[in-house]
Amino acid sequence: MDTPDTFAFIIHPIDPKKDVSRKYPLLGKILTEGQINFFSRFFPPVYISEITGVRSEATGREIKGWFIACPFTPKTMLALPVETVYRKIEACGALAEKLGARLLGLGAYTSVVGDAGTTIAERLAMPVTTGDAYTVYMAVEAVREAARQMSIDLGGASAAVVGATGAIGSVCAQILAGDVADLTLIGRRPDALEAVREQCEGQRARVRTSTDLDAMYHADLILTVTSAIGAVIEPQHLKPGVVVCDVARPRDVSTRVAQVRQDVLVIEGGMVEVPGPVDFGFNFGFPPGKSYACMAETMALALEGRYEDYSVGKHISRAQVYEIGEIADRHGFKLSGFRSFERAVTDEQIAQVRQRAADARRTRRPVWFANNS
Repeated sequence: MDTPDTFAFIIHPIDPKKDVSRKYPLLGKILTEGQINFFSRFFPPVYISEITGVRSEATGREIKGWFIACPFTPKTMLALPVETVYRKIEACGALAEKLGARLLGLGAYTSVVGDAGTTIAERLAMPVTTGDAYTVYMAVEAVREAARQMSIDLGGASAAVVGATGAIGSVCAQILAGDVADLTLIGRRPDALEAVREQCEGQRARVRTSTDLDAMYHADLILTVTSAIGAVIEPQHLKPGVVVCDVARPRDVSTRVAQVRQDVLVIEGGMVEVPGPVDFGFNFGFPPGKSYACMAETMALALEGRYEDYSVGKHISRAQVYEIGEIADRHGFKLSGFRSFERAVTDEQIAQVRQRAADARRTRRPVWFANNS
């Protein structure tokens, strides 16, 4: 008898009150954000749901998985000693093993904390992935598709990567350097930015670096993926008509952008359509049958039978990105629309953004002006 193909994926609260309410409506209602951050330190890992119906288009094989919640919020993970956070993630892994999972995916901040999964992979008997390689693959695919829908000529475009020195940002930058005419790498450390710039050289793009967030203003396309726990991109940073792909969780783009900049298109990476009649057993904020790319990587590896550490550590290669892209494509995972601030983006909304951007450019109103006409 074949050993079942199984996986588990760790999630955790990002918007404390809203996310806690998804599982515990009463607690989410009566506890303040500060109380949730405090009490979360003492909670054990939480079993969330069983995932069924993930089925390969290539082989017809079906897998089963589980969502497990690490109770820590991003603020809690930053406030606690990293060893304390490691132990909590290890406990999540132990629960996953008890359930029968053969592969563990680290979601959101659990994939960033400390050494990006390396220590967790060393301490657990089961293999681990952060999902970063497929996150890169789908983020670039989302930028390309959004550029097409916004009528931006990719080959002649100016792009910026915010958080360009991170594991995801650096590889996104290397790939985008082959697509666009001009690329600006934005980060906090000049020496690290220079190292990424050297990796991007020799392709289509002219590459420059900056530690100033204002440098993104001239970009037609922005991909942002910092590890900040609060917003870093505000309305004044964005020119009319720009596409911003926000891969970070918590998000990098301020909610003020949604409120006052209706002439820009902000997307949260790309939604991934999961093959088969998938039932996640839990509402994590996406439409039925859709997932984050990091979740999809974990599922795709399980469908492939690749039970080994995959996207672990702070360095991901382009070869790894292309490999997981091929694996996911073969099993039927695909880009499936955009979301912006937790809402689906329609074709009509994109057309409205294009029109408002054209109006803003024509009237030369300040970029922070709310065009609500």
